[in-house]
Amino acid sequence: MKRARLAGYTALTLLAVAAAALTAGAVYNALAVRHYRAAAGVPGRIYDVGGYAMHLYCTGHGTPAVVLDAGLGDDSLIWAKVQPEVSKVTMVCSYDRAGFGWSDARPGQQNANAIAGELHDLLAAAGLARPFVLMGHSISGLYLRAYSARYPRDLAGLIFVDGATPLQDDRLPRALIAIQGAQRRDLPLVKARVLFGWYRLKGDCTSILPGFERYAAWIKADSCIPSQIDAMANELDAEHVSGAQTLHAAPLRTLPILVLSRDPKATPSNWPLAVAKANALVWNAMQEETKALSDCGRRIIAKGSDHYLQVDRPDLVNRETAAFIAQIRARDFSQFDHSTIHE
Repeated sequence: MKRARLAGYTALTLLAVAAAALTAGAVYNALAVRHYRAAAGVPGRIYDVGGYAMHLYCTGHGTPAVVLDAGLGDDSLIWAKVQPEVSKVTMVCSYDRAGFGWSDARPGQQNANAIAGELHDLLAAAGLARPFVLMGHSISGLYLRAYSARYPRDLAGLIFVDGATPLQDDRLPRALIAIQGAQRRDLPLVKARVLFGWYRLKGDCTSILPGFERYAAWIKADSCIPSQIDAMANELDAEHVSGAQTLHAAPLRTLPILVLSRDPKATPSNWPLAVAKANALVWNAMQEETKALSDCGRRIIAKGSDHYLQVDRPDLVNRETAAFIAQIRARDFSQFDHSTIHE
């Protein structure tokens, strides 16, 4: 009887200690976010869009402006190696989709049409001059297609940075889809680790990648926020709907398109080699299809770069974006002859 009581007391004590530790971790993370946000301020401006706050950060001057859209789970800060450089030749505006960065989360599914509508309303609220160039990474390749189908008069050109294509999961290797499925199932655990301060204790929330130093204060203010995991899950769960919405989007026959793609020889460290090789073949075909959306299409494969070209090869992204702007200004697209080159 005494042993049973002792075991019960011990279990209760351990539960109390665990609960106290989790509470302390959550408070620590929340206070750290508040501290870094207060210290850093907001890059750019916050606009009211349909009753929700949306964040837009514009730098530089000139037309056409370049509007930057990040990949899944990222926000405006992922363009830290691109925006300052391209701003030397024209205005550049990066923004945060709903639930990311300094933008409020929204109820309902964040699919391609919803996101395109929100961006359109944000840019109208900001008074951004049209037409502009819309440039997107990864999953935002779907959002670029949705925007161009709904608001074609807004656009002077599109730049896809290793962009996703509609319903690509139906074509990618099954082994890769299994890896991505496991990552989606792990998101609740990831959120718990963020919420209770595990990543902050490890120092992940304040680590700064080389080349991102000028954005360091904002990155620390925008890291390890649990609600952003929910925003990522929302977009990921809407990916099939987004693909269906953009699968038959009107061809962009007269709109200049630049496709910047990863190097098929650059193998992600968490993928088996056979999976990476199989994916490279399918991904290459899909990138070619994106180029073919327009009669003025061009594709450049970035040597040595994995999926994040704006991090691995900002030199290429910046140079080609600046050249794209110059070609739009001169209305000279003689190089946009459906060629694919390696640089």
